[in-house]
Amino acid sequence: MTYAASLPRSRHRSGAAARGRRRFGAAGSSGTTRRARRNPFALRHIGIPEALAVLGLGLVLSIAPPAPPQADAAALSDSGGGLSASSAVQAQPQFSRDEAQTLRVAASAVGDDVRRDSIQATPGERMLIAEGTNASWAKLVMMYGGWPQSESNVTVFLQWMRQENGPDDWWNRNNPLNNGWGSGGGGGFGSYVNLQTGARMAAENLQRPLFSGIASCFAAGRGGCKDAIVASPWAASHYGNGTRWSDRPVELYRAPAAAWAG
Repeated sequence: MTYAASLPRSRHRSGAAARGRRRFGAAGSSGTTRRARRNPFALRHIGIPEALAVLGLGLVLSIAPPAPPQADAAALSDSGGGLSASSAVQAQPQFSRDEAQTLRVAASAVGDDVRRDSIQATPGERMLIAEGTNASWAKLVMMYGGWPQSESNVTVFLQWMRQENGPDDWWNRNNPLNNGWGSGGGGGFGSYVNLQTGARMAAENLQRPLFSGIASCFAAGRGGCKDAIVASPWAASHYGNGTRWSDRPVELYRAPAAAWAG
């Protein structure tokens, strides 16, 4: 009786265990697969191109500029979805007078006297020759003599040239001052090959001790050289001791190109 009573329970347990094993086996295979499919954090193997693409997207997002300030949705236009002009101005940061900076200077403060250097350009030989006027020749003599091409120097030199030759033919014999130094004419009626040579010879003659008063006055560049010229032995008549010297402005005339190129 005892054996017969326990036999069905044994079969019952073994059947339940088998069914349990079948359920366990089914759960171990299909149940585990279903959980892996539903897991959103499951790792997958990706290739190098996909990894680089993901990395590049992250870098772009990290360096992207910040979004503009949020504006009121009512300020968006119906056509393009952008801000209107008035709304864009209102969207900018506003500052109050309390945030403004001020600078106060004491009434006793004294400013420094700042002196700035002046820059002047002096015409060179080529520029003066290209201009070709009697004023250009006067500046050329100043340049060859190493004297300032100041307005006072050029003005009195033009007057001097007029005393020696008329202004409308000042290039006569390429010797505007009737200079006898190096011209072959002891009385000042010689000639030069061109006006450049005449300017060099004039500057060279004026630097001789005989005409040191004129050279010193030109070197100062402050004007008043008329008296030095009249008092010098350049002209035997001394221009009537200055009575025949005219101070009126001198007209400018351009010399023929052949006078410069000869």
